[in-house]
Amino acid sequence: MYKFSAVSTIQYHFNKYSRVFRSGLFYIALLIGLTQGSSLSAQTQDHSNPSPLKFPTPKGIANQLFYLQRDPNTNTIICELNVNSKGVVDEDKPVLVYWLRYDEDGSKKELGYVQRKFAYGIDSKSLGKDQYELRFVSHKKLPMYLVKSEEDKKYHVYVTVNNKKIQIERIFLRIEGGSFWLPNVKYVEIKGLNMQNNTLITERIKI
Repeated sequence: MYKFSAVSTIQYHFNKYSRVFRSGLFYIALLIGLTQGSSLSAQTQDHSNPSPLKFPTPKGIANQLFYLQRDPNTNTIICELNVNSKGVVDEDKPVLVYWLRYDEDGSKKELGYVQRKFAYGIDSKSLGKDQYELRFVSHKKLPMYLVKSEEDKKYHVYVTVNNKKIQIERIFLRIEGGSFWLPNVKYVEIKGLNMQNNTLITERIKI
């Protein structure tokens, strides 16, 4: 009977999860970029070096909070408010995270185990009064806040980038080449509502 050696076992698991690890690395690069201010420069409203891909805008998702897109394909991560049939938020798991596989057949697909535990999953903590602290599992140093707005009575997610409080609509990670382990991340964009003046803003962070 054939027996796996230590090396072959490692290679087996590497092959099994290589695609997952690749997407996770892209996301980790995004979060590291957002939290290392000393190595970044803000480029608000900079439209240079756009992605060659044409990304779709998710539509028809009633409880969508924000979405995440990145090169090298149009598959999109959706972050959706998790409520029951009466509209009550699940305090233990207030946000659902899943794929829309635009690059395949456009279907909804749950995150895999490794994606959920090491890349795109979200840890949450209730702060009381319809407020939650959210942190992606791939980098716990970036806090986001899920809060019920007093104005429209809806939940939104907020993050502070370059001293601006932004109601997140979209996060985009621009990648140009690089290697498997070290993708060449050119910039990160946070698109949403600038809470200082209630205007739409795209805050670009160059890496």
